[in-house]
Amino acid sequence: MDERTALRMLADALPAAGDDAAVVEDLVVTTDMLHETTDFPAGTTRYTAGWRAVGASLSDVAAMGVPAVAAVAAYAAPRFDEGELVDFVRGAQDVAERVDAAYVGGDLDHHEEFTVATTAIGRRGDHDPVLRSGATPGDVVCVTGSLGRSAAGLRAFEAGDPDRGNDLFRFTPRVGAGERLAAHATAMMDSSDGLARSLHQLAEASECGFAVDADRVPLTEELTSTVDAAEAWDLGVYFGEDFELVCTLPERAVDDATAALSDCEVSLTRVGRVVDAESGVTVDDDPLPDRGYTHGSE
Repeated sequence: MDERTALRMLADALPAAGDDAAVVEDLVVTTDMLHETTDFPAGTTRYTAGWRAVGASLSDVAAMGVPAVAAVAAYAAPRFDEGELVDFVRGAQDVAERVDAAYVGGDLDHHEEFTVATTAIGRRGDHDPVLRSGATPGDVVCVTGSLGRSAAGLRAFEAGDPDRGNDLFRFTPRVGAGERLAAHATAMMDSSDGLARSLHQLAEASECGFAVDADRVPLTEELTSTVDAAEAWDLGVYFGEDFELVCTLPERAVDDATAALSDCEVSLTRVGRVVDAESGVTVDDDPLPDRGYTHGSE
């Protein structure tokens, strides 16, 4: 079974799961695992790997709309190389510092494949954590930033340009934006599985549907400048690994939410609206397939 099927199977036994992070009293806790063969293309530096692995978990904290506190990582590899370890820790520290959190260590182990497991912790701030289950028909759906950065990075690696690939793979988790959106958002998650899959996950959690306007979806210039429009759309919507925020909020709150993000230097784009569950998830009135990044897919 793939990741989503396994999570559904475990839902009854794990009632605290189902959002980007679990809420435990005043804390949110999340964990991720990344592997060399599936997550780090050839040419990925250990600095980028440390940044990206820890950043992925910090992105889950961002999706809950709370401040990030700390992160740890378990680092496993066939052998330990001093330079690689130092670079990995530097990357982990730098991405944590970027969002005013601390990288506080972790664990080392030998493994046949370079593998990283990360955990990040956030603390309840001025607002309660934002779950995936609060979207209501009549709300609007928005995304931060633009989509397609990781797809463009992968293309750069494949084209033999690891410097550009590494640069595009180092993203800033939207922790600050998530904190500000928490005052307005009714539901939120990150886009690590792709916009399309994120909308289907939000629809399932909130028992609603979404109507997306294709021409409103913001695609990053790093992607649109290298592939044609149709491919850019597919990669931007389905590829995933962008770590932007997908949120719903009342229409009356859009202007205030946009203004709240101004000091984060992050844009907020309205891409559609929340509709009733019977309408499903559509783009320009056609069904939007539930496609995206899935761990363990065949």
